[in-house]
Amino acid sequence: MYRFFMVEDDPAIAGIMKQQIESWGHEVVAAENFADIMPEFAACDPQIVLMDIMLPFYNGYHWCSRIREISDIPVVFISSASDNMNIVMAMNMGGDDFISKPFDPAVMMAKLEAILRRSYGMCGKAVIMEHNGVMLNLSDAAVSIKDKRVELTKNEMKILQTLVENKGKIVSRDTLMTKLWQSDSYVEENTLTVNVNRLRKKLEEAGAAGYIKTKVGSGYMV
Repeated sequence: MYRFFMVEDDPAIAGIMKQQIESWGHEVVAAENFADIMPEFAACDPQIVLMDIMLPFYNGYHWCSRIREISDIPVVFISSASDNMNIVMAMNMGGDDFISKPFDPAVMMAKLEAILRRSYGMCGKAVIMEHNGVMLNLSDAAVSIKDKRVELTKNEMKILQTLVENKGKIVSRDTLMTKLWQSDSYVEENTLTVNVNRLRKKLEEAGAAGYIKTKVGSGYMV
């Protein structure tokens, strides 16, 4: 089973697509906030995106480019604006395929299944986590904040992942050190401090100053 993220503002078409996709045993999550779909995208953690072009607030090209900043999952445009210019634009903005409206639901599904087979096969899926505007892509160890993307080291990624997984809760230094080094051998505590400070600096430079809070004598939290 794969999870689809559907960005379609026409309820009738969205209903047809959802019914067809679910009949193949997949899950469908439909975007609701067209002013900013990215938090919903991150929460959905899909394996494929279905994107209309004409949408409220921002068009599908805009959202495709935003998704491409943090993920390389398949994005399929489904639109009645199917002239050559729009098809070329969709591909240039990072789309993987284009399905024209009106479409035959069975043909649409056959194309989507083919894309999923080519994209994944036996491979795993990308994992994206989001909290307070910070998006962490675990598949390529990168953080995206608005339009800025920052590469993380392995240790920085583990620290941020652990904090986001426990958002709103204090994570002890011992917990973080175990996550990072997974060993009973002694590791200088200052090593963790150095890693956290480097991560903080990267987040600050990307526009998320103060994202990681220190709880003196306890640990850290986001």
